[in-house]
Amino acid sequence: MNNQIYNHSTTLPPPFHKLNKHPFPRHKKGGRMELSVIIPVYNEEKNLLILHRELAKALQGKDYELLFVNDGSTDRSLALLKEFKTKDTHIRIIDFSRNFGQTAAFQAGFDHAKGSIIVTLDADLQNDPADIPLLLDKIAHGFDVVSGWRHERKDPIGKTIPSRFSNWLARKLTKVQIHDSGCSLKAYRREAVEGIQLYGEMHRYIPALCFFRGASVGEVKVNHRPRRFGKTKYGWKRLINGSLDLMYVTFWGSYSTKPLHFLGFLGIIQYALAAIIFIEQAIKAVMLRRLDLGPLLLMGVLLIITGTLFIIFGFILEILIRSYYMKSGEKPYALRR
Repeated sequence: MNNQIYNHSTTLPPPFHKLNKHPFPRHKKGGRMELSVIIPVYNEEKNLLILHRELAKALQGKDYELLFVNDGSTDRSLALLKEFKTKDTHIRIIDFSRNFGQTAAFQAGFDHAKGSIIVTLDADLQNDPADIPLLLDKIAHGFDVVSGWRHERKDPIGKTIPSRFSNWLARKLTKVQIHDSGCSLKAYRREAVEGIQLYGEMHRYIPALCFFRGASVGEVKVNHRPRRFGKTKYGWKRLINGSLDLMYVTFWGSYSTKPLHFLGFLGIIQYALAAIIFIEQAIKAVMLRRLDLGPLLLMGVLLIITGTLFIIFGFILEILIRSYYMKSGEKPYALRR
């Protein structure tokens, strides 16, 4: 395994990178433990004993908790976790009433974690707990979020090729320059994820959500191991669902407080295209001394109608967004101090 820390990181937008490398206020240590490790579990009974041993070894000497989120497992996963808990005081268990998915599991973990630093990883043993100190070291160097990069993935090509496309698209849209959004092994300063609400399958894009709030994002090469027991929980729908969530995250990060700018811009473009069509049709009518009601002219009329609708929808979204911020109490900014 290559344990070399990858030093590439996302550059902060001003003013944070000029004034303070930490855009979020830091909690004082008093009354708060050092580290929370969140592990979603769904039918992983054969992996849990090995995972527990590896975590205990990797975190030896640290003040930590292991927050296992049982995501509606139908095997003996919950029974094993309860057995571990009787022997290990570091363990806490969140037990879902049914399978809600990995994103909901991470959200529950964030809601209940007590640590100043929060680490997430999968329970399938493909993430190596021995890499956690690498992420913590990168956090100690001043980053708010550190993402693992499975530099040499041990997955079949049917998973790696769609993943490469998804990661390329995520870098282009979110401007967060990490190579592996899908790697669950990540570390966060508590303040970076406080207040973030996760839905759908947005757990892949938590670093992007943090970045939009001003967090600094770094990356570390980590070990990736082939799955030993059980089967993958991801199918072909993952790429489609992930792409839709990526579009939402990008829109929310860039236009959550100004949807009219986005929809209005699209509306103005349609007006401009319609104007070009009308000018062309007017010149043609003057030259031929007749005006033909053809498909191009109808396209111009349609563009005027759809452009107007886009602008109207922009106004409606502006009203809804302002109502959302007023009723939820959420602020459209993050404080540095």
